[in-house]
Amino acid sequence: MAIATRPDIRPANPRFSSGPCAKRPGWTLEALSGALLGRSHRAKDPKAKLAEVIDRSKAILGMPADWRLGIVPASDTGAVEMALWSLLGARGVDILAWESFSKDWATDVTKQLKLADARVIPAGYGKLPDLAQVDPHRDVVFVWNGTTSGVRLANADFIRADREGLAICDATSAAFAMELPWDKLDVVTWSWQKVLGGEAAHGMLALSPRAVARLESHKPSWPMPKIFRMTKDGKINEGIFRGETINTPSMLCVEDAIDGLRWAESVGGLKGLVARSEANLAAIARWVDRTPWAAFLAEDPATRSCTSICLKIVAPWFTALDADGQAAAAKKLASFLEKEGVALDAAAYRDAPPGLRIWGGATVETADIEALLPWLDFAFAQVEAEFKKKAA
Repeated sequence: MAIATRPDIRPANPRFSSGPCAKRPGWTLEALSGALLGRSHRAKDPKAKLAEVIDRSKAILGMPADWRLGIVPASDTGAVEMALWSLLGARGVDILAWESFSKDWATDVTKQLKLADARVIPAGYGKLPDLAQVDPHRDVVFVWNGTTSGVRLANADFIRADREGLAICDATSAAFAMELPWDKLDVVTWSWQKVLGGEAAHGMLALSPRAVARLESHKPSWPMPKIFRMTKDGKINEGIFRGETINTPSMLCVEDAIDGLRWAESVGGLKGLVARSEANLAAIARWVDRTPWAAFLAEDPATRSCTSICLKIVAPWFTALDADGQAAAAKKLASFLEKEGVALDAAAYRDAPPGLRIWGGATVETADIEALLPWLDFAFAQVEAEFKKKAA
């Protein structure tokens, strides 16, 4: 229930942004002291650092040994674009679109690549598309976790083991916080700035043997910028997947990524990271169960994200407002939390329904989530009083 009394306890770390996300607990600038600054990324030692990011990532995630993993430019967006522009066009493609970024990929496929045989399978915020429509004879593009809707896939049962098409998965807010079924996937992308709290601008692109075979057998009909090219003379450029990046990476960011991966190992690897994220979701779920004014945007509990935890406001006075009024009230709520210094960047994504988005990835301490929740009630009480006064 909303409360009018200011809480006594504040989160030790008020950073609940969904990207870039909170640094790992205990992080300081000293963690970057080993960065090979002023060095060529093609020199032996810097290249070894890049390879370390690849090797540690594969090990923590349990990626099959025959998969390739490379560091690519432009964060997760760059990784997804590389996959779409390099791999699509050999057969028809289905795009599952249920939040902002998956809708962006649908726009790329239909309006930029202009593939004639492309089918968008949509769903509104809070829901998943009809997964039964996915055709195993076609490629399929999807996000594992809807960063802007808080809706994730419960499983990959809709992807058949004997599929003919490729399964291309944007896992940027899922990798390191959720189990990924590698046998059901062919391309997986993510960025450093999400679950492990790394710095932005670098992406990761993982390819299965089936994806590599497509790269080597299919030549896109459109021009390919250098920054997207993964093959040379019809064969995959293996150097990309050994740390020989296409363009110049930041060795400062590389050092930070290594620090995050070492921390991940120290908390129990993937199992520990998943447990930390799920504990954060559970804390918010307990609060939602006793809070009449808030609810999860995800309609099915099985699809609630444990990273980008999206909340909607269901109080009657709020739902009675028009769209502009709801947006204004939600903005005031997020602004109040920021002014109090208890939750930074907690507003819903700009294209999502008005509400709150609380990052619950592994670098966020459950104690900080629990300290934040009374502040949500307090902030809501202030906004409610203001709007009811205006309406009187």
